Amino acid sequence: MAAPAPRGGWLIMLTLLLALLLSVAPMPAFMDIGRPLWLALFLSFWVLSVPHRLGLTTAWLFGLAEDVLYGSLLGQNALILCLVCAMVLGLQQRLRVFPQWQQALVLLVIFGLAQLLQLWLQALAGNRPPTLEFMLPALVSALLWPWVQGGLRSLQRRFQVN
Repeated sequence: MAAPAPRGGWLIMLTLLLALLLSVAPMPAFMDIGRPLWLALFLSFWVLSVPHRLGLTTAWLFGLAEDVLYGSLLGQNALILCLVCAMVLGLQQRLRVFPQWQQALVLLVIFGLAQLLQLWLQALAGNRPPTLEFMLPALVSALLWPWVQGGLRSLQRRFQVN
């Protein structure tokens, strides 16, 4: 018997576009330092849920789009999202069986490494002095993981994305 045709590709792309918009949405200045890594969160969910549908190419393309929206070095966010995607894909079998709080801890480490790479790339470009504030988005993103996962999982079930 043949496998069912993949469904819901439009939903995956729509949620990733929403994450792209959320990543550049205006926020109050005091909250901007803790802006969640929306695209990394949404991409991590879809890579965990349907790893056969998404991969490094999707991460690279959405990272380039984020570079264009942020006006940063072309390829900087693409490289970081590819790193996040590759790490989540490598740990996908284990992460799927972890409870949510353990998934959030693992994602905190992955997002923290991504933030370290971002800081290093920005320091090479001479844009930003190193401070400890760069880890705040990784912490906020890890704390938001249960809600993001719950919301996207309900969408996945409702529209039967496979």
